[in-house]
Amino acid sequence: MAVVFADICDSTGLYNKLGDAAGRNVVNACLSAIAGVLPRYDGRVVKTIGDEVMCVFPSTDLAVLASSEMQSLIASSRPGSYPVMLHIGLHYGPVLVEDGDVFGDAVNVAAYLTAVATPEQILTSETTEKCLSSALKSCVRPVFRAMLKGSAQESTVYQVLWRTDNLHITDVNLHSKRLIPSDTGSLLVSFNDKRVRIDQWRSSVTIGRSPDCDLVVTDKFASRKHLTIKLMRTNFYLIDHSINGTFVSLESGDEVHVLRSELLLETAGRISLGRSRQEHSKEIIQFTRDRRSMYRV
Repeated sequence: MAVVFADICDSTGLYNKLGDAAGRNVVNACLSAIAGVLPRYDGRVVKTIGDEVMCVFPSTDLAVLASSEMQSLIASSRPGSYPVMLHIGLHYGPVLVEDGDVFGDAVNVAAYLTAVATPEQILTSETTEKCLSSALKSCVRPVFRAMLKGSAQESTVYQVLWRTDNLHITDVNLHSKRLIPSDTGSLLVSFNDKRVRIDQWRSSVTIGRSPDCDLVVTDKFASRKHLTIKLMRTNFYLIDHSINGTFVSLESGDEVHVLRSELLLETAGRISLGRSRQEHSKEIIQFTRDRRSMYRV
């Protein structure tokens, strides 16, 4: 099947600007408009996930045509009388179907391509491009290289050119190496007997002394809202908000002091709030990667 995710861009900002009720009306109008496209291309909605629609099609051509119409419709019709934009990812491959739901690497790859797509962009895979008809091959262009889940080698990521004019198209520099970050899995953050997973479904975690933090510590060197760990596209960043800073021990053995700045978290390590490891902090937070896809749907 061809698996497509159509996601509304910055729905959080939309809710903040319009309020919950009006924001939800706009989101529902947009999702309804997307679903209305599917019957013309033999597609079906698998499920709606917040502000995102997951759907499937029997062929790559139908998926590309439907995705292009979704973008054109949303760009021109302003569902809910408010301008919104979509980012779309699609991938063609074998899937497992259970009770109408769809699972497998093809789903995870489509979700990953959606995450790295920018507003009003449609990204697809080399596998999908190879299965397109000659007519539709002329409507896609190679833009990136990526390591996709289920593959041991780099492949090409293609952009679907859905607009009728080329005024908004950025030229691709064929001499630059454009390898985009891969899906290296979710991030597991552990403290005492509590563990939280940061991934597509839970994109941030707050840590500090305040009772409303996701992970609550008691050390007086820790600030009430000490830090946030946040997923940005496919990377995880520690963002310090504190007075004393955050000390991060890396797998290399180095310790990094982060104060009112941010640090990219990779592989695994230990976090101490407000004091270094030499000061024998009793409250240590551990982080490590779960190598399974962060886009498991």
